[in-house]
Parts: sequence; C-alpha cells; structure tokens
Amino acid sequence: MSLQINNLTKKFGEQTALNNINISIDRNEIIGLLGPNGAGKSTLMKSIVGALKIDEGEIIFNGKNITEYEIESKKNIGFLLENNPLYLEMFVKEYLQFVADIHKISSSRVDEVIELVGITPEKAKKIRQLSKGYKQRVGLAQAILHQPDLLILDEPTNGLDPNQIIEIRNVIKEIGQQKTVLLSTHIMQEVEALCSRVILIHKGNILQDGPIEEFKGKFGSLEEAFASYTQTNPVAETDH
Repeated sequence: MSLQINNLTKKFGEQTALNNINISIDRNEIIGLLGPNGAGKSTLMKSIVGALKIDEGEIIFNGKNITEYEIESKKNIGFLLENNPLYLEMFVKEYLQFVADIHKISSSRVDEVIELVGITPEKAKKIRQLSKGYKQRVGLAQAILHQPDLLILDEPTNGLDPNQIIEIRNVIKEIGQQKTVLLSTHIMQEVEALCSRVILIHKGNILQDGPIEEFKGKFGSLEEAFASYTQTNPVAETDH
C-alpha cells in the first residue's frame, strides 16, 4: 500500500481549506489525523476517496493517480463517514450482502466480516433497531467488506458509550495489523491507544507529521502538545 499526496490545495471560494499538503504513507499502520474543528481534516479525507475534486496537486494511490484511475482507486479504499449513512429499513445481513454484490464479493466474506466486527447476534435485525454502537459496527463492516488497502475512518467512536468505544477500538486495532488506517478523531486517548503516527492539520496546513512520541515531545500529554501546536501557530484562516 502506498499513498502519496503531493502539493494538494483545495479552495472553497476565497477560503483555502487545504494549503499545499504533502503526505507520504508506505506501510501498514494506524495514523491519527488530528486538528481542531475546521482544520481541513474532512476535506482531506474526502479528497483522498475522490468525493471532492482536486484543485491543485495530485494524489497517487498504489502508484496511480486517483483522478485518472478513479474506479480502481475506490475499489481499494474503505471509508466510514462521521454521520455513517446506512439504509435503516434494511436488515443488517441484507444490507451487507447488498454492499458485497456491488463489489462482486461472495456471501462467505459477508459472514466473515459480521463475525469480525461482532454483530453476529444482530444480523437478522433491521438497522434502525440497532444501538448507535452496533450501527457503527455495521458502518465499519461495509468499509472493510471489500478488503481495502486503505481504510479511512472519520470520528468512528463519536457518540458511543465507554464500552462501545473500547469494542470499536479493538476492532480497528485488529484491522490495522493488516491494513493502513487513517483515523480522524478529537479524542487524544484514542490516538494513544491506536496510533503509531500523528498528522496534525490546522487551518489547512500540516503542522506536524511523525511518530506519536515525537509529536508528544517535551509535553506531559498529547492534549498539551495539541493545544500548544494549534494555539501558537497563526496560519491562514479556513472554515472547512
């Protein structure tokens, strides 16, 4: 798996959401994408998955430009959006079989993923009947069903209770042993529990990109490091 983001810039009118971003990922690891609200995290993730048009720069995924090889790239990327759009009136297994059919994947993979994310007891229920934690698991299941090389998760534990958070983290940790995971979160404990590398984005610029120990540096905690980096770096404003 390799992902190269070269000089990526994205503007919304006069607002610069991403300012000349450069990132290189070339091995399986769980990477924490950090930044305050409006930093550009969602814009970056949507650019990688091809949901947003690239203004300037390029994204090379597995050696191919995602703009030129759009379908091929999307086949190898899994994406769980923060609001986790699901077909609520479908049954859990029915929905995952529907996703599998789109990807031309066998039914045996559906059963395998249901087991992996821990939704076997819920598979005969309608999605709307599930708790938020189980809905997140269904969203995670659809994102990994086609065995993507790159998994992008936007706030995957947002709104979950403490037990659900631990369970979802364990699933992500297991997936991260064989895949590259880019994880956007505001929760520093999540970064410490899961990530080996941190990319800190603020006002459309990358302030830090390196091992978690380096990011933490001389600070007593990740929260202190985050606050220091994002409060003392006056760079161009953005609302995206």
